[in-house]
Amino acid sequence: MESPATTISVVIPVFNEAATISAVIDRVLRCGFEAEVIVVDDASTDGTRDILAQVSDPRVKCFYHASNRGKGAALRLGFAAASNPYVFVQDADLEYDPRDYATMIAPMLDGRADMVYGSRFLGGPHRVMFFWHYVANRAVTLLSDMISDLNLTDMETGMKAFVREKLLRLKLSADRFTFEPEITAKAARARWRIYEVPISYSGRTYEEGKKIGLRDAFAAVAAILYYRFFD
Repeated sequence: MESPATTISVVIPVFNEAATISAVIDRVLRCGFEAEVIVVDDASTDGTRDILAQVSDPRVKCFYHASNRGKGAALRLGFAAASNPYVFVQDADLEYDPRDYATMIAPMLDGRADMVYGSRFLGGPHRVMFFWHYVANRAVTLLSDMISDLNLTDMETGMKAFVREKLLRLKLSADRFTFEPEITAKAARARWRIYEVPISYSGRTYEEGKKIGLRDAFAAVAAILYYRFFD
């Protein structure tokens, strides 16, 4: 059971999520931990910035990119601003539930883990959809595991957590969704203690705003090879 004094930093990269960003921030603030929320807007054009400008809660810090640079670039800015000992990544849609932080933080609190993946494929409740998206996710994860000598089930998960002290030692450079294979390759190379726990997942359709697609899967394959052999 987590201590009431446990403090976390939650980094939320956001691009064109006006419909969900307020609800996500509210859910994070009610996650059960004392949370510092760091929102990095990646040059949204749908009114997300106007919504963030109205946030007055002192626990929420908002940063803005002048031009669209991608998820990885937004996360680097958020990581640099984080001040608490445990850092979580939270997508700006409603696919991932902050109530799962309690499960994810446990291996870090007792000193077993430096990084924790929240896996959509370990038996947690999830919305049933997109067979080929599932296949692509598993294939990319398999390649990453082969290259990095890991046995993850969900490398591409949008919910990850880190011990901040460890995170700040990594030199990260990926600007877009290739952040996921980069952080995995570099954490494995640094011999981090990596854990994986089941989480719930409420996937959304492309009509509902889902952005990642087949092109990102090919980019992930290239990134896995690049970060293993060239960076």
